[in-house]
Amino acid sequence: MNSEPLLSLHVNARYARKAVLRDVALELNRGEVLSLVGQSGCGKSTLALCILRLLHLKRGTVDGRILFQGTDLLVLRERDMRAIRGKEIALVLQSPISALNPVLRIGTQFNEAWNVHRSDSSRRERECEIAETLRRVSLPADPSFLRRYPSELSVGQAQRVLIGMAVLHRPLLLIADEPTSALDVLTQSEVIGPFASLSRELKMGVLFISHDLLSVGAISDRVAVMHAGEIVENQSARDIFMRPMHPYTRQLIGALPAIPNFDAAAGF
Repeated sequence: MNSEPLLSLHVNARYARKAVLRDVALELNRGEVLSLVGQSGCGKSTLALCILRLLHLKRGTVDGRILFQGTDLLVLRERDMRAIRGKEIALVLQSPISALNPVLRIGTQFNEAWNVHRSDSSRRERECEIAETLRRVSLPADPSFLRRYPSELSVGQAQRVLIGMAVLHRPLLLIADEPTSALDVLTQSEVIGPFASLSRELKMGVLFISHDLLSVGAISDRVAVMHAGEIVENQSARDIFMRPMHPYTRQLIGALPAIPNFDAAAGF
C-alpha cells in the first residue's frame, strides 16, 4: 500500500525583503480534511496561492518544495501546471458573489468549468456529471436551476455552486479559502457539510482555510495553527480543541464563546 502523502510541502516565501512564510511544513492525505487556522494576515491564503502557483511576487521569491503525488509543483512548466489546476487541484474562493459571473446562467458556468479539461466528452456525459455534482452539494439537479443567474440564488446556494464547480472533475485536492466568511451562522452550517462528505466519498484531500474555529471543529481530521507566517501547532482536531499546546492556540481556543457540549457536538 502506498503511504506517500497526497500533498507534502516545506516552503519559504519573501516579499520586498520581508518573510511572509517561514519554514511552513504540512502533509495532507487522501480522504483527510486538514484545517489551517489563524488570524487574518498570518499567511493562510498566501500558502494556498503558493500551492496553486498563483502567487505573483514581482519583488519576492518562493522556495522549497511542494510535492503533489510526489511531483514538485514549484519546478513544473506553466503549461503542465495549468493541466493540474481545476482538475487535480481545485480552489473554492470566499466570496461567491464576486467569483461567479453575474451575466451568465449557472448552467453556462458549469459547462465552461467542464470544457476547460473535458472538451472532447459527449454532451450526455457532461450533463450527467453536472447533475451528479449538483446532488453531491445538495443543490437541485434539474434544468430550471441551471437556467438561473447568480443573482437568483441565495448566498449559501451560490457558495455550493462554487463548491460544485470545484469538484466537477473530482480533484484529488480541494483548497477552500475562507468559504464561510461571507455567510451568516445558519448558512455556514449548510455550506461546511459538503466538505467532509465529499472528502470521504471522493477520497479527496481537503485543505480548509478559516479563522472560524466552530466550522473547523465540525469537519476537520487535523488542524494546523498558523501565526505570523509559521505553523506553530499541528495536531488532531480533538487535541487542538481539548489539549492545545502552543500559547497562541490557547488564546484562539479561549476566545471561543462558551458553547455547552461543544466537544460532543464536534464529535470529540
